[in-house]
Amino acid sequence: MSPQTADAHGDRARPPAPDSSPTPGSSPTPGSARAGGPPCAGGPPCAGEPPCAGETPYDRATAHLDAPLAVVDLQAFDANAADLVRRSKGKPIRVASKSVRCRALLERVLAREGFAGLMSFTLAESLWLARSGFRDILLAYPTADRAGLSELTAEPQLAAAVTVMVDDPAQLDLIDAARPDGAPGGAEVRVCLELDTSFRLLGGKVRVGARRSPLREPAQLAALARAVVGRPGFRLVGLMAYEGHLAGVGDEVAGKPVFSRTVRVMQAAARKELARRRWEAVRAVRAVAPRLEFVNGGGTGSVQHTAAEAAVTEIAAGSGLYVPRLFDNFRSFSGRPAALFAQPVVRRPGPGVVTVLGGGYPASGAAGADRLPVPYLPAGLRYDPQEGPGEVQTPLLGPAADGLRIGDKVWFRHAKAGELCERFDALHLIEGDRVVDTVPTYRGEGRTFL
Repeated sequence: MSPQTADAHGDRARPPAPDSSPTPGSSPTPGSARAGGPPCAGGPPCAGEPPCAGETPYDRATAHLDAPLAVVDLQAFDANAADLVRRSKGKPIRVASKSVRCRALLERVLAREGFAGLMSFTLAESLWLARSGFRDILLAYPTADRAGLSELTAEPQLAAAVTVMVDDPAQLDLIDAARPDGAPGGAEVRVCLELDTSFRLLGGKVRVGARRSPLREPAQLAALARAVVGRPGFRLVGLMAYEGHLAGVGDEVAGKPVFSRTVRVMQAAARKELARRRWEAVRAVRAVAPRLEFVNGGGTGSVQHTAAEAAVTEIAAGSGLYVPRLFDNFRSFSGRPAALFAQPVVRRPGPGVVTVLGGGYPASGAAGADRLPVPYLPAGLRYDPQEGPGEVQTPLLGPAADGLRIGDKVWFRHAKAGELCERFDALHLIEGDRVVDTVPTYRGEGRTFL
């Protein structure tokens, strides 16, 4: 990769603020100054108040850049990576690429001690990454990409770099049908089986967790393992169990103590049940395939718990590098927000309100307020409940609005991690108050992998 580097030393001077002196008997002009003080122009924060526009390192670093834009704070990114390694207790971390979606940052984290391999989200992405020089790529979801499977099975080097996910014999049939000659043979395909991790209550009437693999019991995994090892052209190398209800659900939600306690009780019971069943599943699969290379589990929110299981050999994590807003509600760890995006102020409709361009970037999952980005800096802004974040404009309310001028940046945190990169073609990498590099996202390289 040879991404273009931004000019880190060419910050242009911020234009002087317009004269905002109030006329006799009037109040200060909204957006021009804090009450009783000079206009906000990038100097030190006013005593006793949170930073306003131009006062954060992000504002200073990007003063020469127009919003909308996205940044990654490298100091926060590296600190979050170190914390993941600390919590993994010596077990290697496989990086979830969908949570990063930037080759330069994938390379950066994989260069650190404690990280090994990628967990991809589509076969097309897996093949692209393999051709880019990445190795040990685990495709986390089954695929029906016939063209991609044909490419995979035709090239031994690709097949050696990518492991596909299987939870149904029909997926093996699809792979065989996609082989260039239409019959078993050719490049050997590396296969991983997935264990369903959902927590079942009341005899299965209540399910907590994502609907993923149909393989729940050790005997089911052993049966599919026998089908894989007995079939020419395949090699069983791994077992995966992603516990999203433990890794992605916070257990300390502000203002909701009863809900938080309920989540903690549920998660404690679910961890105990899963640890037992995962151990039994691994034992059953290893009886069929003794040379199993890895057992993958975890996720950002459950790294330390999953790492404590003897049956697990590696941990999956990715969101913990950026720390989006959905990871604010965990008691067991706290990260530093590393990925942010900025929208420009384009209107000041009245006192206590500004309007920024766009910003309506909801995250995937069940629709709700927790899937929306949140205004982050300057502190003290909130959405208009009648409008919320919009496709082309987003009104923001709160006292901090009166310290903002046309053209100022408002910084947001996305609800999820890598989905931010689907909106921007570049990430400006910041150290301190300087942009030290600008690198393309997947989108910036013309790759969306829908």
